[in-house]
Amino acid sequence: MNIMVVGVGGQGTLLTSRIIGKTALNAGYDVKLSEVHGMAQRGGSVVTFVRFGKKVYEPVCEEGSVDILISFERLEALRYAHFLKHDGIMIVNDTRIDPMTVVIGAKTYPEGILEGLEKSHTLYTIDGGRVAKELGNSKVLNSVVLGLAAKHIGFSEDEWLETLKNTVPPKTIDINTLAFKAGYEK
Repeated sequence: MNIMVVGVGGQGTLLTSRIIGKTALNAGYDVKLSEVHGMAQRGGSVVTFVRFGKKVYEPVCEEGSVDILISFERLEALRYAHFLKHDGIMIVNDTRIDPMTVVIGAKTYPEGILEGLEKSHTLYTIDGGRVAKELGNSKVLNSVVLGLAAKHIGFSEDEWLETLKNTVPPKTIDINTLAFKAGYEK
């Protein structure tokens, strides 16, 4: 299974990848992770790959080989869609975060991203930010999105929750559990 998780610095991309990897590892799979931080601390792209199976030899996925692309921001989904297999699926958090080139006026943010992606890919969207705010903590949007993605990755809800509880900071277990369940139920 090849999974790509993309987002903007600070959205929880790395944590999400670790939870996916640990869940697969706990289920007995060989797991490889790769992280590309880029300018993450300045709001830039963060890209991670999680690969698991009977035996995995390298951590990076080639273009056109990703089974599931999880994106925490619309433009990031568009930017990395070419990594998805023909029959792969996208899980996209319906959020807009303007990159620096848009902020300074050098470029414009593309319109109709989700509509365009939906024409050529199997697409599931969620407003993880809104759900997280309704739960009282906007920082758990990644757990909301992961909850939705988990249904397509496999493993039981209990397996996911066990890994989540053993990975997030102890004081955030309850809110992350609520956020994951909210996404899982979508």
